[in-house]
Amino acid sequence: MAFSKLQSVAGTAMVAIAAAAMTVMPAQAVQRDPAYASARANGAIGEKIDGYLGIVGSPDPSLRKLVDDLNIRRKASYADKARAEGVTIEEFAFAQGCILIARTAPGEKYQAPDGSWQTRGSGPARLDPRCPSVG
Repeated sequence: MAFSKLQSVAGTAMVAIAAAAMTVMPAQAVQRDPAYASARANGAIGEKIDGYLGIVGSPDPSLRKLVDDLNIRRKASYADKARAEGVTIEEFAFAQGCILIARTAPGEKYQAPDGSWQTRGSGPARLDPRCPSVG
């Protein structure tokens, strides 16, 4: 994917997120799910550069179901938004992954560019070099 197209997609996604018009899924629904909040807080799940959630370590069946369900919802949302932007789902999801990783809170897990799981410290997350500035 051309870097300028990725920048355009990421820029569009960032503006929409800032305006609260492009939530991946209803924030209230995710925040109300204690299983999601617990898994995120204890490092069992994290954000991946492809825009989807990943499981850190060995999942139990209920965690696998939770992540699969959330990723299905994300993909449906990405498909609609990618179509509206005239880009592929993968391009949109990658741009969204850059944003979601950049927005992780200290202590949360994310996938680094080398594929390893990292715990966000007080500084910025390590982003894929193809990510545009998500400042």
